[in-house]
Amino acid sequence: MIVLQPVLEVAASPGFALWPVAGIEPYGFLPLSGALTPAEVGTAVMSIAAHNDVVPAADDSSPRPADPLGSFLHGLLTMDDLFVSGGLRVTDTASGVTLLPGCCNGLEERGDWLDVLDGTGWASFGHDPSPLAERHRDAVRLTVDADRDDSPAIELAAADLRRLLTGAEHDLTEFLDLAAAWTARQLPCHTTPVISALARALLLPLR
Repeated sequence: MIVLQPVLEVAASPGFALWPVAGIEPYGFLPLSGALTPAEVGTAVMSIAAHNDVVPAADDSSPRPADPLGSFLHGLLTMDDLFVSGGLRVTDTASGVTLLPGCCNGLEERGDWLDVLDGTGWASFGHDPSPLAERHRDAVRLTVDADRDDSPAIELAAADLRRLLTGAEHDLTEFLDLAAAWTARQLPCHTTPVISALARALLLPLR
């Protein structure tokens, strides 16, 4: 069985106390779906905000607020191009082989998977490792690390990959719905801008 999940790289959060988060090891991957606990949603929102927590440029027209919450959310709420470290994780439960997104890959880049099916016929997803997807007629080969001659790989039908990609979009939409409810409880004064930013970061429509 092939399982495909949208996953978010968890940011380090030493001493984070702006809202409750789950005790998930930093730099691991958190699957995003509508099945997350409130603390896991808090971890996801914290991680996405942390990925975009940058020092404003000297000529920034919207300086960072002084309060801790406003300061932490500043990048998420004001940056034009948002980054969501992670991607799509693919697991072959029969062989135990798992393809993980590499460094510098983001969930906002998941449209590259459609290039495999409808465009160039291949796409890569970061480095260290360097995952690669290639279409061969009606099949797709997923190489866990293209920099290794002995890399394990997963093979599946192109039609199955298309179905799995549709399922990943459904998972992300359910996560956004869950995050909207969570934000209304945890960040009532920032609900609308935070959810708008999350939708923009994940390239999802607001509902």
